[in-house]
Amino acid sequence: MHDKPDEPVGRLIEEFLTARATRKPSPHTLAAYRRDLTTVAGLVAADDGTTPLPLDRLPVSALSPRVMRAAFARFAAPRAAASVHRAWSTWNSFFTFLVAEGVVPGNPMPAVGRPRTPLPQPKPLRGEDTPEELLAAVAREDGRQRDPWPERDLAVLALALCAGLRLSELLALRVASVAGRAGERRVDVAGKGGRPRTVPIEAGVDRVLADYLDSRRWRFGARSVRPDSPLLVDRRGEPLRRGGLQYLVESCYRRAGIGDRVPRGARLHALRHTFATRLAEDGASAAEIMRLLGHASLASSQTYIEVTAGQQRAAVASNRTNRALAGLVGQREGR
Repeated sequence: MHDKPDEPVGRLIEEFLTARATRKPSPHTLAAYRRDLTTVAGLVAADDGTTPLPLDRLPVSALSPRVMRAAFARFAAPRAAASVHRAWSTWNSFFTFLVAEGVVPGNPMPAVGRPRTPLPQPKPLRGEDTPEELLAAVAREDGRQRDPWPERDLAVLALALCAGLRLSELLALRVASVAGRAGERRVDVAGKGGRPRTVPIEAGVDRVLADYLDSRRWRFGARSVRPDSPLLVDRRGEPLRRGGLQYLVESCYRRAGIGDRVPRGARLHALRHTFATRLAEDGASAAEIMRLLGHASLASSQTYIEVTAGQQRAAVASNRTNRALAGLVGQREGR
C-alpha cells in the first residue's frame, strides 16, 4: 500500500543511503550517491524558479516522470555523459528502493532519457620501457628521502603492475592474502562490489613481497607481520590509508622522473591499466584479462567464459613486467 505521498525526499534519501551502507560501499561511492540525489532533487525543488524548497519539505509525490525529465535535462546541460549516466543509475536505484518500501507506486526513471556512456579507454603509463624505469628507480635507495623504504615501495608497485590491483584492493590486503605453494603463489583479493578473486603471482613478485616483509620484521618486529595484519603499512607501521598510498605512488613517479608519462586522472590506476594493456599485447585473451582484473561484466560472462587457473597463471607469466622484475631481483641478490 502506497500511503506516503507526503514523505519528504530528504528523509527518504537518508533512509536509502542507510540501506546502501549495509552493502559496504566505499565512502567515495556513498558520497557520490548523496551528491547525485541531492543535486537533482534540488533542481526539482527549484523548478518553479523561486527559492528552492528544502529537501526535508519536498514531498516525494512531486517526483513525477515529467518533473524528473525536466530536472535531468537541467542537470545534464553542463555535465559529461558519464556523470549524467551515473546520476540516472543512482536515481533508478533510489526509486527501486522506494517501490520496495511501499513509498511510491512505481519508478518514473524509465521515462527519463539517459545518454549512452562510451566504454572508458585504458590509460596505461606512456612509453615502452616506462614500467621498467619506474621499478628500477624505486628499487634504488634514495638518499634524499628522510626514511627510505624501497622494499615497501617496490612491493606496492609490483602488486599494481604485475597483479593489476585497485587502490581499495591494495588497502584491503592482509599478510595472509599472499598464499600458495612455491611455484603456485597467488594473491587473494577482496574485489570491487565484494567479489573475491585470485590473481597468480610470479616468482619476482613473490620475492619482492618476501623482501618487504623481512624489512618490516626488522623495522617493527615479528608481531607486525601476523597473518591478519594489513599487508601494506606506512613508515610508522600503521595501516596504509588511501591518501598515504596515493602519495606513495606519486612520490615514486617523481623519483623515477616519469610524471609526464602518467595519464591525467589515472595516477595509481595507470599501473592497473598498464598491467591489462601488457597482458593484451603479450597474448592474453579478453577472457583471461577480464577474470584477472575482476571486471563486473565477468559475472554475466562466467557461463560461457571459463578460464582455468593454469591459463591465468600462463597469462600473468607472459607479462613482460614480471620478467623485468625477476631480473631486477636477481641483480639485487648479486650485490
